[in-house]
Amino acid sequence: MTPVGRITGRAYPLGRDNIDTDVIIAADHLKTISREGLGKFAFMPIRAEPGNIFDDPEFAAAPILIAGANFGCGSSREHAAWALGDLGIKAVIAASFSDIFSSNAYKNGLVAVALPTADVARLMQLAEHSPVTVDLADMTVSAGNEQFAFTLDPFRRESLMGGLDEIALTLKSEPAIAAYEARQAIPARPAA
Repeated sequence: MTPVGRITGRAYPLGRDNIDTDVIIAADHLKTISREGLGKFAFMPIRAEPGNIFDDPEFAAAPILIAGANFGCGSSREHAAWALGDLGIKAVIAASFSDIFSSNAYKNGLVAVALPTADVARLMQLAEHSPVTVDLADMTVSAGNEQFAFTLDPFRRESLMGGLDEIALTLKSEPAIAAYEARQAIPARPAA
């Protein structure tokens, strides 16, 4: 997992509530175990709408998405986080998140920032003309001359900033695991 400290760039001002995982990535695309190639299928129902932000060149390759409440609701598909990552999104800012989506996002190095509804609305306005910065060190989101504080579980924050997924976290304990396994080893019996 790539360490995440600060993400700066344009932000897709989606702003919609209840974006479920079926909208993020349709079930037709869940047959793969690859994290690559899903971005082109992300948000297909929204992309079918004329003038949608995902096909607007002004927001092309934006690393941040701003949404409304209950982002990532629906099924527990990890492919939703994969599709967002493949689309180039590194952080999602919303009024609230589904617990399962939030967990899947963290496990895949995607920062999920929850802000009060009024702050999300203001950030949507600012994002139309200003780049947005998500700073994990300062625990702030900023755009223009305005700044919004957020909280994040300290363990998740440390893991994201260190680029530590579950495997990397386990490998940090490799000496202790090896010592435990050595203590548990059954001695070989002498040949008869």
